[in-house]
Amino acid sequence: MAKSVKVYSTPTCPYCIRTKQFLRENNVAYEDYDVSVDQVKGQEMIDRSGQMGVPVIDIEGTVIVGFDKEKIKQALGL
Repeated sequence: MAKSVKVYSTPTCPYCIRTKQFLRENNVAYEDYDVSVDQVKGQEMIDRSGQMGVPVIDIEGTVIVGFDKEKIKQALGL
């Protein structure tokens, strides 16, 4: 069963781009929230992660800050 994956990102963040590229390469569907324009999702990201930095990846409630490939793979079971 596919896991619920949310990516909080901005269009100019290189690690956000790499995170989404990595997810696509592994055929992982995800919801992408642009926190540079969506203040509600930006606040949601801060509430969940305690962080202002992007990307923040939420995989079934497991919050990963930054493009940490090993943690992402582990959370996805890849």
